[in-house]
This record gives sequence, C-alpha cells and structure tokens, in this order.
Amino acid sequence: MPKLESIKDRETLQQAALLLEKTVVRQSKEIARLRAENARLRGQDISPQMELELLREQLAAMQQKLYGPSSEKRPHTQDDAEGTDTTARRGHGPRSQPDLPMEEITHTLPEAERMCSICGQVMVEMGEQAEESEEITVVGVEYKILKHRRQKYRCRCNEQVMTAPGPAKHIPGGRYSVDFAVHVAEQKDLDHLPLERQVKAMSRAGLETTSQTLWDQINVLARILEPTYRALCKMALESGMVYADETFWRNHENSGTSKWWTWCVASGDIATYRILNSRSQKAAKKVLSGFEGVAMTDGYTAYQSLARSSPNLKLAHCWAHVRRKFLEAADFDRELSEQAVGLINRLFEIEREAPRAGPDARADEQQRILELRRRLRQEKSKPVVRELLEWAGRHDGAVLPRSKLGKAIAYMLKLWEGLTRFLDDPRIPLDNNAAERALRGVVVGRKNHYGSKSKRGTEVAALFYTIFETAKLSGVDPRAYVTLAAKRAIADHGTVTLPSDLT
Repeated sequence: MPKLESIKDRETLQQAALLLEKTVVRQSKEIARLRAENARLRGQDISPQMELELLREQLAAMQQKLYGPSSEKRPHTQDDAEGTDTTARRGHGPRSQPDLPMEEITHTLPEAERMCSICGQVMVEMGEQAEESEEITVVGVEYKILKHRRQKYRCRCNEQVMTAPGPAKHIPGGRYSVDFAVHVAEQKDLDHLPLERQVKAMSRAGLETTSQTLWDQINVLARILEPTYRALCKMALESGMVYADETFWRNHENSGTSKWWTWCVASGDIATYRILNSRSQKAAKKVLSGFEGVAMTDGYTAYQSLARSSPNLKLAHCWAHVRRKFLEAADFDRELSEQAVGLINRLFEIEREAPRAGPDARADEQQRILELRRRLRQEKSKPVVRELLEWAGRHDGAVLPRSKLGKAIAYMLKLWEGLTRFLDDPRIPLDNNAAERALRGVVVGRKNHYGSKSKRGTEVAALFYTIFETAKLSGVDPRAYVTLAAKRAIADHGTVTLPSDLT
C-alpha cells in the first residue's frame, strides 16, 4: 500500500480506507486465535495487539484525511468557503462557528462494559484514539441578585466617614442594573421580542417581573442615551449624501390605533430614525431639517415638494424602483418592458465594474476612486442613459398612458433629473437599498410587537433602533456599545459615545 501522505485522489483514499477496515477485522480474528492457542503467553506477547493498533491508527488517519477533523476549532478559510465542489455543499452541511467557545467532553465506558466478547478480557484505551463529533448547545440566560457591600471607613479622629462607591445606576436606588436595562432594550428593539414575551421568558428562568417594570428600565435608559442619539442624527445630516425612506408604524395610545410613520435617514455607517404621526412634506422637512446635499429617495412626492422649496437639497432617485415598474408592466407588453429592463440592467452591470474604496482607505485614495467611478459612468453609463431616454421618447405616446407600461414610462420621465444625477456625482449609488435594508428591522419589530403604546414609546423605539442599527453598520457589538454609552453618560451627564469609541 502506498504511503498515506502520497495519496491525493479521493476515490483512492476511500478504497484504501475500506481495505484497512477489512484488514483490521481480519487481524482481530487472528489475534483471538493466537490468544486461544497461546494462553500461557497471554499478556506477554503484545506484538499482534500493537500491530492491530497501528492499523487502527492508519485507518483513523485515513478517515481524517477523507472527512477532515470533526471537532477542532479552526478559522474559516478560503477553502471552506469556495472548495472544489461548492454546488454540492451550498446550503447543506454544518456551518463553521469560529466565534463560539468550545468545551471538550470525554466519554468513557465503565470496566464492566469494556469486556471483550471474544476472549473475555477487559479492553484497554487505545492511546489518544477516539471518535469525535460536535454539537451546538445552549446555556440558558441566568439572572442573579448581586448583593453589594459598600465598605465604610472612619478616621480615628472621628470627624470623617467614607463609603466605597457602588456600581453605576441608571435609576438611583433602583434594583435593576444598567446591564439588565440594556439586555431588555436589546431583546425588544434588536431581537424584536415584545416586553410581554420577555416577562414570560424571565419567569421561566426564575425572575418574576412585569412588562411595566421592563418599560421603566428602557424608558430611563433612553433618556440617558438621548445626547448620543441626537449626535448620531446630526452626524448623518452633516454628511452631504444621505438615503431616505419611510414605512408605516402603529401607535396604540389611549386604546386606539393610529397610523404613524417611521422615517429613516442613513449615511455611511449611521442609520437614524424618527417616528412621526404624518407622512407629509412637513414631516419630511422635520426629518431632513438642516440637511444640505443629495438625498437618495424613491419617487414619493413629499421629498419632491421639499426639494422645490429647499434650494440646497438635491434629490437622486432609485433606478431599482424604475426597474420594478417595468417588470410589473411585462404582463401588458413583455417585449417593450424587457427592452427597458435590459437597458437598466446594463447600468447595474457597469456599476459592478466601478472600483470601491476600502473602509480604511485614505482620503486621497477615496477621492481617486471617486474620480475613476465618475469617468466610468461618463464613458459607459451615459450612452446607456441616452439610449433609454430615446427609447422612452419613441414609445411614450404609442402606449396607453393608463396602462402599466405607460405609467412606468411616465414615472421614469418624471424623475429623470434625479435618476441621472449619478452620472456627474460618483457618491450617488443607483438605488436606495441602504435605506430599505435599514428599515427591515423596523418592519420585523412592527409585526412582532404591533408598534408602540404611546408617543413616548415611539421616541424610545426610534432611539434604540438608531443606536443598535448604527452599531451593526459600524461593525461593533450593539450591546457593548449601548452599555458603554450608558455608563459614560451616567458618570458624566450629556456624554456622547460613538461606535468608534469601541475600536
């Protein structure tokens, strides 16, 4: 048999493994026969046993080469991601879990269960050889009462007494810790678990509380974090390029149900939220108050009305929305709709060719890449845009204006200035996906806990959505960020903490 290290072909390895298995079985029988014939030498002549163990070691090594180690904590590699047969593995098999801690548990047999069925002797351990497997388990959330003893000190002169400080408290004299309040907020506005369900989960873990108590914790915590929230909103509006979108919200104040709106303004690694009782131009003005620059939006008229009255606000519009309109029109006229969709797809294909600056790129490098992107758009995207406009001009009057295709053409032409603004401004993307992604958590939260119970509830939700989503976009741990921001603000009222303070 060739050396194990020299075998590269998987099929050959499998055949070799089967051969080794057969050899091990045959050798086991031979050892039993030898022991029966040489009872006197039993325990002295161990060479057959040693040979058997050697074969077993070779088999284990062969299996490891075939299937890989099963329980070693190893980093995710390119080979793990791409491999040689990705189609067979995609969507199947265990995921690598490099961030989970690992605990090794060794399972042994008692002596009474280790008797050889052939010779009756007690089996011995085969050195380091063992079969390995992994399972992911859960260690439940544990709530504790921490009893703090603050030592007192006095001077021998009996004129002065000092007491050691206790932990920072968001509610003076309160029974719950800052960490507990952060946990509740994280469960509610990051993991979308309503307070009532949290109460039930806590009860199963041994903690008896109420949803009102939990609300009191996050309400006070939100007031402490208010300066950080305002700072993030201000930073987003100072960026010069934002994404804006909105989705409905429910406010159940006074046992009624009112339709409110969650407005999202995102920029780079910041996503901010306001929950207001209107979707009007007035609400849009409040959300974008003080902003000067380019706002990427869909075709909602409130933004357009605001732009007409705000000379320093320019709108860029989303090509993905235009593409969606033409896809919807395919049932009316598939051929013409596909022509428009094909040209829009070409814009996105060109955009994928554009260079991208890394997160740590210097300012001069970022500027260089922006200039390269602008040139690419002028050379390749601009002719496609011109062709699309000519196509729309030919068919605008030839289709029924109230048909889906007619409406799609009218929608595109109405937003044409904003749709083509990306040609001259390389900062502008082709779509508003950044804002739409930022609203996904809000939509899930709305479905799970049906909105807010008061105006104050909308304010608290908007604050925590802002802080948690910004932490995620910045690549920092949301709980760690909120905890640090809260404890710093408690120690020094008004302190602003940014995600970069954790890196």
